[in-house]
Amino acid sequence: MSEPSVFTRILRGEIPSEVIAETENAFAIRDIAPQAPVHLLVIPKTERYRTVVELAAGDPDLLSELVGLANAVAAEHSDGDFRLIFNTGPGAGQTVFHVHAHVLAGGLSEGSLGG
Repeated sequence: MSEPSVFTRILRGEIPSEVIAETENAFAIRDIAPQAPVHLLVIPKTERYRTVVELAAGDPDLLSELVGLANAVAAEHSDGDFRLIFNTGPGAGQTVFHVHAHVLAGGLSEGSLGG
């Protein structure tokens, strides 16, 4: 059996973090290393899916719930405009293999955050 992900440990209260929003199947927290003025993470409560591709194939309703929660936290913590980013695989920068969405907002422009 594998170790629980950092997100599962946060949800269990084993690692401190402020849950800023929650639904039955997902929760949102602030990113500890923000890459934008507003940088939030939206995370399913299940570890079953490692990537957004697995989530879309296995539970499209849960994916829809994540997008809805992302929209809600962007409206609450910014002006409602946001980027929604899923890193899929190590080559794309995924470091935690428990699917999660990055909600970025706060005065971003086209080409910002580019490398």
